[in-house]
Amino acid sequence: MSRRKKSKEEPEANESWLLPYSDLLTLLLALFIVLFAMSSVDAEKFQKFSKVLNGVFVGGTSFFDYTKQTSGDDNGTSDTAKLIQQKKNDQTQEQTAASNAADAQTDTQLKQTKEKIDTYIKNSKLEGKFQTSLTSEGLMVTIRDNVLFDSGEATVRQEDIKTAKQLSNLLVMDPPRSIIISGHTDNQPIHNSIYASNWDLSVMRATNFLKVILENHHLNPKYFSAKGYGEYKPIASNGTSAGRAKNRRVEVLILPKQQQNTGK
Repeated sequence: MSRRKKSKEEPEANESWLLPYSDLLTLLLALFIVLFAMSSVDAEKFQKFSKVLNGVFVGGTSFFDYTKQTSGDDNGTSDTAKLIQQKKNDQTQEQTAASNAADAQTDTQLKQTKEKIDTYIKNSKLEGKFQTSLTSEGLMVTIRDNVLFDSGEATVRQEDIKTAKQLSNLLVMDPPRSIIISGHTDNQPIHNSIYASNWDLSVMRATNFLKVILENHHLNPKYFSAKGYGEYKPIASNGTSAGRAKNRRVEVLILPKQQQNTGK
């Protein structure tokens, strides 16, 4: 049979609907992007805000003080770090001031001890050989080495043991204090068969002087220690004989109460 002819021509496909459809998809995509952007958390700003809240609730600083100082910089990280560091510094200063106030009684006792030692120095005519000073570490008593020792020797001279014992009486305090005795030398190499170096000499001088001090039974050995620094902590130039003489010394450091070593 012959193929039946089409009575009518088939209509052409109409694609005009694609244009509004693509526009609709574009609008939907834009909408989802906006919604996503609105819902996303800016991690940097969130961290910044968290630090502000922490400062407000922990440090006691006003929220407006934080925002006023950080709003000028969009990045904010450097200003925030500076602000936090400043807050820490302020807190440290406050704690130091409180500690100093709490230790006022301790400072008074150190001053009284200094006055006693100064009176002893004057009465014994030891000016220039003994020296006292109040430092951030405590009360420092500096003794020139020629007061106690012969050159290159670490044994306290027999005639100077009395001086050491008189000083020990001035170290009796109530409550007792931690005391560090340290030996120091100049930078001239030592020439004898007993001590291999200035370090050895400084250690033995401090130790031997400590032994004489602790013959005083009113002093508790647990509060005492000895150190040797050799030539490595000079207080004057080693380029002159006068400077080297100052560097050859024994130091007695009486610690403040807050630095006490009360180990049993």
